Amino acid sequence: MSFYERLRKIESFVLLWFRAIRIKFILASIIAVSNGIAISYWKTGTIDPGYALLTYFGIMCLHISVDLLNDYSDFKRGIDTNTNRTRYSGGTGVIPENLINPNIIYFAGVIFLILGGLTGLYFVTIKGIVILILLSFAIISIYFYSTNIVNAGLGELFVAIKGCMIVMGTYYIQSDTIDLTSVFVGIIVGLLSSVVLLVTSFPDYDADKKGGRRTLVILSGRENSVKIFIAIITVTYGMISGAAILNIIPIFSTIGLLSIPFAVKAISKLRRFNDTSQLVSCMANSILYSRTCGLLLAISFII
Repeated sequence: MSFYERLRKIESFVLLWFRAIRIKFILASIIAVSNGIAISYWKTGTIDPGYALLTYFGIMCLHISVDLLNDYSDFKRGIDTNTNRTRYSGGTGVIPENLINPNIIYFAGVIFLILGGLTGLYFVTIKGIVILILLSFAIISIYFYSTNIVNAGLGELFVAIKGCMIVMGTYYIQSDTIDLTSVFVGIIVGLLSSVVLLVTSFPDYDADKKGGRRTLVILSGRENSVKIFIAIITVTYGMISGAAILNIIPIFSTIGLLSIPFAVKAISKLRRFNDTSQLVSCMANSILYSRTCGLLLAISFII
């Protein structure tokens, strides 16, 4: 095998695992950590770069873990073999397409969970009980997310809480405290993540229902879920505007409202959820809305 053939083989291997860990969705957790760090900078004028890098590493490991374990669980339940996969929904497809053995996916998910847990334990030793509480919740909920949590219809709530706790935990690691700003921004970031999960559940409605998953779309129905989608976006923008007026966050944080065009487009597309092409466009714009708003929010604390 020539050098270039080996290089292409390595490239294919890396790209396959990027697909398996849903690399484009990890940005949600990166944004959450960035907001926690940015709030600390706004409040204190300094950050600890070592703590910041370790936090990014630990949270990314935990995020990868939950996605890998979810792919494994959905395959075992027959969900991913019954859904019509799109760029944003229906799982990664690496197991149904026999690209990676399901046991390897499960093993990798557990390894990343351990790596994230060990990183968290380091912070427990230097930061104490608050991080221990957050870490314990994270590890338990990640392992049981794809079964007990989703079966109970709490998937979207878990994602919202996860985003909130990442912001608060990151801020605590940097500043040794949790204040109103970190809680408020944590809720906003959590809502930005949950709205993406909500809309990406639409194409999987039938497969999820057959496989025993209880997503918000299944519990509320698609028509009502459109209304919930609009309500979450409205509440998120209302919280940003209200918090800026009350000086809970900087007035510059209103630059998050620049994501409104993506939100409006997503809403208009979701109203036609029976049209697959419209639904795919809705998911794309929902992700753009969520990521843009979250990134601008983090940037606003540094301006």
